[in-house]
Amino acid sequence: QVQLVESGGGLVPAGGSLRLSCVVSGSSNSPNAMAWYRQAPGKEREFVAFIISSGDTNYADSVKGRFTISRDNAKNTVYLQMNSLKPEDTAVYYCKGYGSWGQGTQVTVSS
Repeated sequence: QVQLVESGGGLVPAGGSLRLSCVVSGSSNSPNAMAWYRQAPGKEREFVAFIISSGDTNYADSVKGRFTISRDNAKNTVYLQMNSLKPEDTAVYYCKGYGSWGQGTQVTVSS
């Protein structure tokens, strides 16, 4: 059974940076696509970024130019580098892949 475990969340001031990690276990194959989503309090879960096996990426307009998704297949890990963080980026961030979700990691940006 594939498991996704996120880490790297925390409390940062506006303008700060964080790097989230999502470690995949239980699979010997690299997925075609991995993605990050987020869910703020009282809001629906929303797409943040994805990366496919070719390395192509796509981002939500709200994070374009500030966030970077990357993957290290040798480490079975997907990253989300988040720069120039804003209070509106505050949310639980989830990793998605292999048809599964991780448990999420909290990101809080103070103003």
